[in-house]
Amino acid sequence: IRDSIKRVLGLLEEMAEKEPEKYQNFWNEFGRALKEGPGEDFANREQIAKLLRFASTHSDTETQNVSLADYMGRMREGQDKIYYITADTFIAAKNSPQLELLRKKGIEVLLLSDRVDEWLTSHLHEFEGKALSSVAKGALDLGSIETEEERKSQEEIEKTAEGLVERIKNALGDRVEAVRVSHRLTSSPACMVLGERDMALYMQQLLKQAGHEVPSTKPTLEINPTHPMLTRIESEKDASRFAEWSSLLLDQAILSEGGQLEDPAGFVARLNQLMLALAG
Repeated sequence: IRDSIKRVLGLLEEMAEKEPEKYQNFWNEFGRALKEGPGEDFANREQIAKLLRFASTHSDTETQNVSLADYMGRMREGQDKIYYITADTFIAAKNSPQLELLRKKGIEVLLLSDRVDEWLTSHLHEFEGKALSSVAKGALDLGSIETEEERKSQEEIEKTAEGLVERIKNALGDRVEAVRVSHRLTSSPACMVLGERDMALYMQQLLKQAGHEVPSTKPTLEINPTHPMLTRIESEKDASRFAEWSSLLLDQAILSEGGQLEDPAGFVARLNQLMLALAG
C-alpha cells in the first residue's frame, strides 16, 4: 500500500509540474481530501505538502492555486515564516482586520476557509524550514521585516496607552485573557487574538453545535490606540459608559472574527444606547 501511495503522489507531482491546468482541475475536485493527508499520513507529509494549493492575498481571489513553493518564492527579504489565516468563509479571511499591517507591508498571507484547514494547520507546522504561522493567534512576530524605528514607535504607543489598556481590562474583567496594544492593526479599532494552541472560534462553535465538549478559552483583545473610536473611549469619564464602550469594542472584535455573541440582544441594546447618546 505504501508503495502505491508513493506512486500516486509521484504521478500527481508530475502532473502539477507538467500539466498545471489539469492538476488545477484535479485540485478543484479533490483538494479538500488531499488536505487531510499531512494529518493522516505522516510519512508522506512533505511530499503531500508540495501538492497543496491555497487562496492568498497575492491575488485576493477564492481560487486555490498558490502552492507553498509559490509563496516562498515571493517571500520578503528577511521573512522567516509562512503566514496564514483560517476563517469560516473566504470573505471573512480576506477582510480580517488581522491582515491590515501585513497588507500594508506587502507580505502575502494564505487565506484558508475550508473546514479541513484548521485540522491541516494543526499537523503541518513547517515547509522546507519555514514555520507556518497564524496571523490570528499569539503575538505577531515579523522578525527582521520590522525596522528598529517601527519597534521604537510601537513601544512609545504602548507606553502612552498603558492607562487605557488597564481601564479596558478592568471594564471587561474575565471576558478576556488580556488587553494589549496591537502590532497588526492599521485602520480597525480592535481585533481579537487567540492563543497559539487555541482552535479558531468558528471551529469551536461547530464542535459545540455537534455536541462535543470544547475547552473554554478566553481571547486577548488587541486595541489600536490611534483609532478615533479609542480616542473617544479614552475621553469617557463615566465608568458605566466606559464599560459599555469597552464591551462594544470586544463584541465587534468577536463578530469580525466570525464568532457568535453570547448576548446578541445586549450588544444591540448597548449599540443603540450609545448611538442615541452620540446623536443627542
